[in-house]
Amino acid sequence: MLIGPRPSARRLRFARRASLRRAAYLLGEFRYEQPDPARFYGAIARDTADLVVDVCADLDIPTDGALLLDVGGGPGYFAEALAEVGIRYISVEPDPTEMHAAGIDARGSIRGSGTALPIRSGAVDICLSSNVAEHVADPWTMAEEMLRVTRPGGVVILSYTMFYGPFGGHETGPWHFLGGEYAARRYARIHGHEPKNRFGRSLFPITATAGLRWAAGTAAGEPVAAFPRYHPRWAWWIVRVPLLRELLTSNLVLVLRAR
Repeated sequence: MLIGPRPSARRLRFARRASLRRAAYLLGEFRYEQPDPARFYGAIARDTADLVVDVCADLDIPTDGALLLDVGGGPGYFAEALAEVGIRYISVEPDPTEMHAAGIDARGSIRGSGTALPIRSGAVDICLSSNVAEHVADPWTMAEEMLRVTRPGGVVILSYTMFYGPFGGHETGPWHFLGGEYAARRYARIHGHEPKNRFGRSLFPITATAGLRWAAGTAAGEPVAAFPRYHPRWAWWIVRVPLLRELLTSNLVLVLRAR
């Protein structure tokens, strides 16, 4: 949907990719996140590259040679997929262990915080963050930083997982519906170790409503679109329904043009 008085997604190129077949494929790949992360993140990376190319085409932003900053890029799974579509890739990652986790060449990565990006203002054409905001205690400070480092007329693509959605608890789900702390304790009791994503430390209750309000109210960017990342196009209407979007959206994409 487009943010505004008359929401519509009919003109979005990415909407044409948002099929039930794609949704089923990505859901199937999700089961490999823990046993085979290269397979899972490879599938997400290719899909993300399609998303970036389509969004940029909608906004008449050339992608060949464009500079993209991936905020919270982890070990750099997206680098190859984005390079294949002609995008120059750099990332910021605060955790050096995470940065080197997959053994990928990290020379295009910068160690730093998403809430205080070590990048000059207006330096990049595209700023992307995928499934990171839910791990940040103050995600809207990070979102403002993403707009700051993006040149006027460039694009910010912020995608994050709803805490109250089916995957909001990450590996502790679906028990997070009974409380994040309870879910973490239950996971530790069953598995004998703490979950990677610990409620209140590295996982926070982020909502779709908060993201939509931030996008509508920020002075640094113009909201362009908001849609559920992994849903087929015919289910995008969910974002328009206040309570339902928190439970069923799963992952929200916010697209803004930097001012």
